Amino acid sequence: MNRMLATIALCFGLMPGAFGADEHDLSTRHEVKRADLSGAPNMEVITSIAEVAAGQEVPRHSHHGLESLYVLQGSMVQFPGKEPQMLATGTTIFSLRDVPHGGFKVVGESALKLLVVHVVDKGKPLFEWVK
Repeated sequence: MNRMLATIALCFGLMPGAFGADEHDLSTRHEVKRADLSGAPNMEVITSIAEVAAGQEVPRHSHHGLESLYVLQGSMVQFPGKEPQMLATGTTIFSLRDVPHGGFKVVGESALKLLVVHVVDKGKPLFEWVK
């Protein structure tokens, strides 16, 4: 994985702002399906389509499980103190359990659109916001 993708993989991750259920909710995460994870009664799988509009920020956050993203429509993103970089269509990102990620702003002219799959602990918040 090249350096840019490694940085995004560690810092990105769905993407909370686009996928939360509290004051950080950008109302742009559309849950497509939610189901129990077979063989793991305390886990669930949540599939969503998320869109982060140009100018919106994705706050740092973590999940109580895994997050996998596929970029449906890329855009330029910028992390604090860094140069803007392209998050290209077709990019895949994997965020590990309880590892903070996100913390960027969409600075491109178009929205960033994502297919997001969470495999998380059932009954816990989908997002934990990092202060």
